[in-house]
Amino acid sequence: MGEYDFRVLDTLDDAAVRRWCGGGLAALRAHQHEIDELNVYPVPDGDTGTNLVLTLTSAQQALEEPEPDGRAAVGDTMRRMARGALLGARGNSGVIVSQILRGMADTFATVVAVRGAELARALRTATDAAYAAVARPVEGTVLSVVAAAADGAGRIASDDLVATARAAARAAAEALARTPQQLPVLARAGVVDAGGRGLVLLLEALVDALDGLAVPAEGHGSPGDGSPANGSPPAGLDGGVAHEGGSAFGYEVQYLLDAEPAAVARLRATLGELGDSLVVVGTGDGSPPTWNVHVHVDDIGAAIEAGVVAGRPHRITVTALEERVPVPEALPPAVPDPEARGAVVVAAGHGLTALLAAEGAIVVGRNPSTAEMLAAIDQTGAPRVVLLPNDANTQAVADAAAREAATTGVRVSVVPTRSPVQALAALAVRDPQRRFADDVIAMAEAAGACRYGEVCTAGREAFTVAGRCRPGDLLGLVDGEVHIIGDDLETVSKQLIDRMLGGGGEMVTLVLGADAPADLDPTLRSHVGHTWPFVEVHLYTGGQPRYHLLVGVE
Repeated sequence: MGEYDFRVLDTLDDAAVRRWCGGGLAALRAHQHEIDELNVYPVPDGDTGTNLVLTLTSAQQALEEPEPDGRAAVGDTMRRMARGALLGARGNSGVIVSQILRGMADTFATVVAVRGAELARALRTATDAAYAAVARPVEGTVLSVVAAAADGAGRIASDDLVATARAAARAAAEALARTPQQLPVLARAGVVDAGGRGLVLLLEALVDALDGLAVPAEGHGSPGDGSPANGSPPAGLDGGVAHEGGSAFGYEVQYLLDAEPAAVARLRATLGELGDSLVVVGTGDGSPPTWNVHVHVDDIGAAIEAGVVAGRPHRITVTALEERVPVPEALPPAVPDPEARGAVVVAAGHGLTALLAAEGAIVVGRNPSTAEMLAAIDQTGAPRVVLLPNDANTQAVADAAAREAATTGVRVSVVPTRSPVQALAALAVRDPQRRFADDVIAMAEAAGACRYGEVCTAGREAFTVAGRCRPGDLLGLVDGEVHIIGDDLETVSKQLIDRMLGGGGEMVTLVLGADAPADLDPTLRSHVGHTWPFVEVHLYTGGQPRYHLLVGVE
């Protein structure tokens, strides 16, 4: 059995922050499936619990990096935890939690000792940071829960650290119970907010880390307690972009590297000669700085040796690539001129990835972390980049990546696309002769003029505007709302196309999913040709998971 720390703390210290992070991660892992199941929508994207686990995993692994002098102030430790969470953040929930941690870190950095009053002030700053991270804050979500935690901590006006933490956790749990009263969609589903549930677990873990409950002391984690045991790279810090497009090389090599910028510049050149899909991006502060290295090669030893020459590589992983498909030639140049522009698109699926790459975009896989988006932005090599998230749940991550990229001098504009078909419409109107700001406006207008639809299989029972659906039903969605419920893919697909074209349109784009039957292509072409003879049809085999069909109408 490992060693345990039973101290009741008067002030928050470095070790307590580490116990909190590990305990919070363990709690989220234990309740991961439960939180995923709180998703109130029937579409197969209910991954709030998973996103929070990945976000906290990255935070925990950021804390595992050794301090230069072996010691750290609580503010520095919180800053590292928050930074790790930001880089590993996935989904809106992950970004919001990372901003809550950042707000707390900002407060702790300015005080000598963290007692009850400082914790209450930190939670208030965290609330402000969380609300600022969301373009249109909605009550009845994790935002209401963190605001209640701050209010609860402030009401007791105590310098007792544990009492303040307990008050915050208690107020957060009470606010979580009220979320169905604030959001009708939660009330109809009979559930509480998923992100809020995750935050309550984190605040309860903070209490456990402070009040002397049996939590593993630093360095004595046991399997399943949230302490990484395999030395794998941080979730969300793997520097990877989507590999659906394939590689001409056999292995994917990744590692973190402590090295000076001049040595990293030489490393880029060396790895560029050894392989492809090269991404080298800074992941945080340090002396020397830490970099995230990712490359596809055949000579594994040479790729790792190049890192040894440049600095200190660690957390090295090597993955065999199953496919060897040439990288599209439409990728942006590695060293562009100062006026060069790039595009980063979130998508999944062999055909869809190749289609977007042919439009000159770097494609990153679905549900990316902030670090993965930053790596893709870096891969464009351009000083001006447009980012197309293609999912409402990825919007906050895209915004966070844009803010981070700005600190390195890269101007990133996020076009709020909700589907890959909108991204295709936006990329089609790009014009390098226009001013960048005007080009972004044109892309946003093109995306907004493209109505999008999807056909997927319901993952859970739910009430929709089209009636009650059950697991296994086929759903036809228009602009994110369920309009059709059926049991036959061909029928639902035709009904969805008709519903969308019934509102007008000159061109329809159809993208078939990974499990779409071979005869769906000619069937849909024939249907549109006969029913809508004056509509131009573009049909692609996208190979995307989860969605049997994507529809775009312009």
